[in-house]
Amino acid sequence: MLLIILYAKHFEPSIDGLFIPPATPPYPTGGLLTHTFQILCSIPPVVCGFTFTLLRRIEPKNKSNFFLLGSAIFTGGFLLNEIYRIHIILLYFNVSKMSTIQVYGVILLAYVLMFWNNFKATPYGMIIFGVFLLFLAVLIDSISARLSFHSLLTEGIPKLFFGINYALYFWLVCYQQIVIIFQNNSQKVR
Repeated sequence: MLLIILYAKHFEPSIDGLFIPPATPPYPTGGLLTHTFQILCSIPPVVCGFTFTLLRRIEPKNKSNFFLLGSAIFTGGFLLNEIYRIHIILLYFNVSKMSTIQVYGVILLAYVLMFWNNFKATPYGMIIFGVFLLFLAVLIDSISARLSFHSLLTEGIPKLFFGINYALYFWLVCYQQIVIIFQNNSQKVR
């Protein structure tokens, strides 16, 4: 926090800007679906983190624990990007949005490759379709910038449906892991 305050003191017009509240929408539904998307993005890191903590206490040596921890970290990073708009902030430092998206793509690929065996045991079709929708939203955003038309609705709808798939996928994965562990433990007791 001290580093952020020092940075703001030297490079920003005012350090009071660190505590500017988010912009109030000009009308009641302004930003409603964007905030809904952000809420959907907050579900996976919380659910994965909770499930990891729970299952680590019940069965510390379970192979899925590392997948749940990795998923909590990965989805937490995605949430931070959505809330703080890191890809937009990096534009101030002359880092193009496409460069940032490519880095995020490499991180996604590394995450998938690291946990490929875990993904095969989940309803991964949901998340593949969701990532396709997110890719479509990014494509619409980049095309609209080049063609001088911009409709937040055409970009936002696939992004919102990605958010729904994203939240449901990780909810189901965590539910599935909890059920498996409890079934295995109940069979051991018998």
